[in-house]
Amino acid sequence: MTARPADLRALLDTVTTIPSNFSPDGSKVLVQSNRSGLAQLYVVHRESGEMRRLTDFADPVAGAYLPLGDTVVLASSAGGNERSQLYVIRDDGTGLRPLVRDPEVIHRLGGASRDGALLAFSSNARHPADFDVHVLTLDTEESRTVFEMGGICHGRGFSADGRWLAVSRRTNLGGDNQLYLVDVDTGDALEVAAHEGAGYVGAPAWLSDGSSFYFATDLGRDFAGVARFDLDAGTWAYVMERGCDLSCVMNWPATRLLVIADEAGATRAELYEPSTLRSMAEVPLPGLGSAEFGFSRDGRFLAYSFTSAIEPGDVWCFDCDSGESTRLTTSNHDAAAAMVTPTMEPIASFDGESIPTYVYRPGPSGALDEDPVPVVVYLHGGPEAQHTPTFDPIVQYLVAAGFAVVAPNVRGSTGYGKRFEHLDDGRKRLDAVADLAAVHDWIAASGDLDARRAALLGGSYGGYLVLAGLAFQPERWAAGVDIVGISSLVTFLENTAEWRRKVREAEYGSLTDDREFLEEASPLSRADRIRAPLLLIHGANDPRVPVAEAEQIHATVSANGVRSELLVYADEGHGLSRRANRLDAYPKVLAFLDDVLHVS
Repeated sequence: MTARPADLRALLDTVTTIPSNFSPDGSKVLVQSNRSGLAQLYVVHRESGEMRRLTDFADPVAGAYLPLGDTVVLASSAGGNERSQLYVIRDDGTGLRPLVRDPEVIHRLGGASRDGALLAFSSNARHPADFDVHVLTLDTEESRTVFEMGGICHGRGFSADGRWLAVSRRTNLGGDNQLYLVDVDTGDALEVAAHEGAGYVGAPAWLSDGSSFYFATDLGRDFAGVARFDLDAGTWAYVMERGCDLSCVMNWPATRLLVIADEAGATRAELYEPSTLRSMAEVPLPGLGSAEFGFSRDGRFLAYSFTSAIEPGDVWCFDCDSGESTRLTTSNHDAAAAMVTPTMEPIASFDGESIPTYVYRPGPSGALDEDPVPVVVYLHGGPEAQHTPTFDPIVQYLVAAGFAVVAPNVRGSTGYGKRFEHLDDGRKRLDAVADLAAVHDWIAASGDLDARRAALLGGSYGGYLVLAGLAFQPERWAAGVDIVGISSLVTFLENTAEWRRKVREAEYGSLTDDREFLEEASPLSRADRIRAPLLLIHGANDPRVPVAEAEQIHATVSANGVRSELLVYADEGHGLSRRANRLDAYPKVLAFLDDVLHVS
């Protein structure tokens, strides 16, 4: 029941567009779109919807309007190496020039002051493992270091008066960060919500007088709520909580506070009056899906992206005064008829833990044939992430080809509380692998899915789970597709980018203290047990999971006489960002699964 190649290309060719921010006068919105086959920046006029391409780089580009004039600051790296360089360009496409450039260094934007005088950015120029925070004076283009504490630190925006720069610093605990307010002139730093143990502290949403701000945090809680910090007293308290994670954004005039709820992967957004927290309006979204938001400078308009399982992703504008929504972009929907919406199926794991799982069934409106269909278990990366019912061309691609797709949020996924997120930490890693066995048992008991033709597919950490499933549960899985995945936790930690090592050791365990367990939990250590055919896809320039992770498992499995295929793309990093490469790789994925699972 394989779909026609044209249908599959249409799915992989689907355009997605997300907003960056408004121009200073609010008349235009800067958006990022893959219309050209690669993520580039476009300018959309708010009233007419006219869309004009701004950048034409050889690599993906991100960026934002600066607070004054028509200037956009850009960030782009080469060939997926993640060493982003900074540029500026006018929004008519003229005047492109480097702003901060060192090809051996990573640079990340951290916000601009509202008067347009200062731009914050972080870089690991001093030491490959540490990101320091710098402030650049835009008229002279001279920069100075304002925060140098070691670790991974990034700017999270300026206060309204430009005195304070918020800085987030990741610690050596998984899922933990510190938030500092740095005095831009003196470099003095004040920690917000100092704490022990793992906890999240979000960016400030400042009130107009600068005396306090709102922020999201999960300190002492399972889910993140909204809290208020009093600058003079140095104290904070929760002001809003629900049974899901919340985040918040303030418009610049501080007349509206936007509170965003993540309800099992679906977004709900509501505007509140900042001083009283009285509800002003719910932001009407086009359906059940996920959205990201940004205010215009005057606080009246709200640009947001929206995506659902069957909506690829477009940009909308909400007028906070009139309550009207306008669609600014319309992506192609050539493959809409082939798309399906998943159902949520909780799966009980070995210890009774419930694993939230999205199930996509093939056929019109998700209807199944009479015979059980082959299954692809689709595993997200992270592990601090979650599969959500938003548009994923690969999922829809597989469903259109006749597979059921089962996407579990195994323990360690975010969105289900801090407790669930930490259930796979360190020496509990193999408990997440055991969740895969529970998923297979559920498939076998379903009656309409074929457990004998069940394959694993995942990227990054999801790729690790693919290889672990094949190595630790060889009797269960018929095939595996690993995209930029980890084959050995030891060699991965030894060879990943230096700044990544600290972060990943907090999740997986340290080479010094946990090496024996890391070996035990590595698929490479049990590669002799793998008997299912394996397809590996990797970017040659991947700084996070080096391509050697794919090469070593490929060599070992092949030497054991098991079918193993390796695709390496010379111009990619951690994933496939280029349309040409995706159109090459994913038909090969389908052909591999089709052949191994005998779908056609």
